[in-house]
Amino acid sequence: MSKFVKEMVMQDIESRLDGTRDVLVVDSSRMDAISDNGFRQAMQEKNVHLLTVKNSLARKVLGEAGAALGEVLKGPSTLVWGGEDIVALSKEVTKWAKKIEPLQVKGASVEGQPLDTKGVEKLSKSPGRAELISQIAGLILSPGGQLAGALLGPGGKLAGCVKAVEEKAEA
Repeated sequence: MSKFVKEMVMQDIESRLDGTRDVLVVDSSRMDAISDNGFRQAMQEKNVHLLTVKNSLARKVLGEAGAALGEVLKGPSTLVWGGEDIVALSKEVTKWAKKIEPLQVKGASVEGQPLDTKGVEKLSKSPGRAELISQIAGLILSPGGQLAGALLGPGGKLAGCVKAVEEKAEA
């Protein structure tokens, strides 16, 4: 491959990634065509992008973008990125890897840090962005709810006592 062609391929990879630093790397080379097509269509429906790359060119482009993959880019490699967030992406890809045996998760780059296969597996079991936001919102609102309960408790008892006295006075 000539230098000019390599530059064009690298520019294409860079434009497709569009500054993405969170990338999974899978090996889909041993999959049959029907399974591979089904996998790619399912990923496309979830706004996930796949790109089979030449390792040396991908390593250079991802290195410039700040996504370190270390030794993950060896052998046949397909970059997977997009979706809601990297946790949702890892959950979806590991689910497919369990469903289709020849599909292998090789590793990932999350916020510029490389992960191996086990790291991706752990990442897929962690809570996603929406779950974390709801947990944080619950933690933020919890003290206010406790304070409101503490303030309303004695007030409710007092209102009950006043009502009982009023009913006695009417009777």
